[in-house]
Amino acid sequence: MEIWIAIGVVALLGLWVWATYNGLVTLNERVNEAWSDITVQLKRRADLIPNIIETVKGYATHEKEVFENVTKARAATVSPAAMASPAAAAAADAGFEGALKTLFAVAEAYPQLQANQNFLALQAELSDTEDKIMASRRFYNGGARELNIKVKQFPQVIFGGFGFKPREYFEVADAAAIAEPPQVKF
Repeated sequence: MEIWIAIGVVALLGLWVWATYNGLVTLNERVNEAWSDITVQLKRRADLIPNIIETVKGYATHEKEVFENVTKARAATVSPAAMASPAAAAAADAGFEGALKTLFAVAEAYPQLQANQNFLALQAELSDTEDKIMASRRFYNGGARELNIKVKQFPQVIFGGFGFKPREYFEVADAAAIAEPPQVKF
């Protein structure tokens, strides 16, 4: 009788270890998937920018510095260094958002550009992409929060040695710097 109790306890412990480990693997993969979604949307936005720049260039030929800044910021968002971590991606993204605000401020100075169907379609596509980026960030941060809680709780913390580490959140850089309106000088 005692042997069956011991076998039952060992079996329950084994099932618990198995279920806990697999739960951590599932959460880890969700966070990996969410990070991948963010990088896909950032790349999609970066791919739209050359088309927007070319459309605006046709109207605002003397705004060379604005175009250069947007191009540099775009390259920074899809660089391997920016994709290395959420903090690096958020910092690059903040610079890119500032450059885009400046570009759109320049575009507002040209009424004929505002009526251009190509520009309007690209602007709508960019707006849609921004919404997807925001949703991807929320999904990633939710998954990171769930994983971080699980890997820090006892008894799951004992699985930390198997590669389950807390993830950093994708946080927006200094909100005051982003909220500042772009300066356009003619």
